[in-house]
Amino acid sequence: MQLETVKAVITGGVSGLGLAVARHFVAKGGQVTLLDINDEAGAAAEEALGAKYVNTDVTSESAVSDAVAQAVEFMGGVNVSVNCAGVIGAGRVLGREGPMDLDYFSKVIQINLVGTFNAAKAAAAVMEENVPNPDGERGVIINTASVAAYEGQIGQAAYSASKGGVVGMTLPMAREFARIGVRVNTIAPGIFWTPMADGMPEHIQEALAASIPFPARLGKPEEYADLAGHIVENGYFNGETIRLDGAVRMQPK
Repeated sequence: MQLETVKAVITGGVSGLGLAVARHFVAKGGQVTLLDINDEAGAAAEEALGAKYVNTDVTSESAVSDAVAQAVEFMGGVNVSVNCAGVIGAGRVLGREGPMDLDYFSKVIQINLVGTFNAAKAAAAVMEENVPNPDGERGVIINTASVAAYEGQIGQAAYSASKGGVVGMTLPMAREFARIGVRVNTIAPGIFWTPMADGMPEHIQEALAASIPFPARLGKPEEYADLAGHIVENGYFNGETIRLDGAVRMQPK
């Protein structure tokens, strides 16, 4: 698929990785609809990118379906879904104040895993009706996991479980969607410059950068966006989870 033909729905699309993907697609001639919950940033992104913003709780099946329907109306269809909405969810299972509250664990799973499922499912249902290209392709879904899916640190039980679930559903979803010509891949980022990293003290930022073998720096959202663009363009990428991490392997803590 050529990037100038992209009609993308992007969750978590008004900041961080999602916004970088939106900028990349628009710069290449594509169209984007941004699903998020930050109305101020959404309005700014709409104006800057000529995009559509829809306030969307990704944990709500009906809200996501409605947002995708609005995206179809705005762009004339949907052929790409990029799912970046998520929360960090840091906390020990047995913390100083007692065991982790189950509601907290469930919230992280709902946003990171169920939210990704909701968005991918709703987008695929629309893509199934697209006219296929010569390869039979009707659409592309890109999910976001994390290296924590493989090397979760102490305090990341909820986060790692949610991202491990995203990795786990990638291949079976790709196999199922083969019949409708929709590819499914996942990117597992390492430590990236995001709004969360921006708020960290400088010495913490430096320590994180030093932990990365090469290049010894945090990843740039634009590098995530570049990979997302390549996945869209390269029709043989399917059913894969791709680490984008500078060869970092997370330590226990």
